[in-house]
Amino acid sequence: MEQLKEEDKIKKAFKERDWAEIKSADSWVVFKVISEFVEGFEKLAKIGPCVTIFGSARTKSDNHYYQVAEAISGKLVRHGYGVITGGGPGIMEAGNKGAHTEKGKSVGLNILLPFEQFNNVYIDPDKLITFDYFFVRKVMFTKYSQGFIVLPGGFGTLDELFEALTLIQTKKIGRFPIVLVGKEYWSGLIDWIKDVVLQQNANINEEDLNLFALVDTAEEAVAVIDNFYSKYLLSPNY
Repeated sequence: MEQLKEEDKIKKAFKERDWAEIKSADSWVVFKVISEFVEGFEKLAKIGPCVTIFGSARTKSDNHYYQVAEAISGKLVRHGYGVITGGGPGIMEAGNKGAHTEKGKSVGLNILLPFEQFNNVYIDPDKLITFDYFFVRKVMFTKYSQGFIVLPGGFGTLDELFEALTLIQTKKIGRFPIVLVGKEYWSGLIDWIKDVVLQQNANINEEDLNLFALVDTAEEAVAVIDNFYSKYLLSPNY
């Protein structure tokens, strides 16, 4: 069944459509995209300073990184920040759970997927938004976050990490801190970036390596956020 669905999608991409079909289908997509932007802007405009936690939906509650994510979000709340996650299970659940336990703002930007993703129970009811479109959801992450903490994850987590890095590198958003948690997990990727992307091919500048920090503990992760804003004499104020 799944294979047939994939084949239908591929065949549809090569099928010629008349103008009426194009106008009808694409117009509804535009309206849906606009509605998602409007809902996101309205719900998130007043949430105050928040840090986004990224990570895998597949991480179980007995996993070390689940526990680290929960500890990070709890500390962030105690330091005055709200927490934003992708709203699903795994690391996202841990992030919302830590914020909820400490009675802080717990935001979930959920995405409709055919598998894996469902919203967790630790999100504030008025701060849960469910998206159809990844690109709208990513705009909300980057527009309303004052920092990004990235725990181990798969393609989705890597996508979110490099989206944030690209927007900061190109100065499309402010120079917000990005923290990678888990030296063992991330070291191979960072070595490749240094050796292949930078040194062998010069596809980034050396100073781009300063766009992120690599840590192992919840204390270190939150300290990076605190130290970054202390340079500007800024602190959260709810």
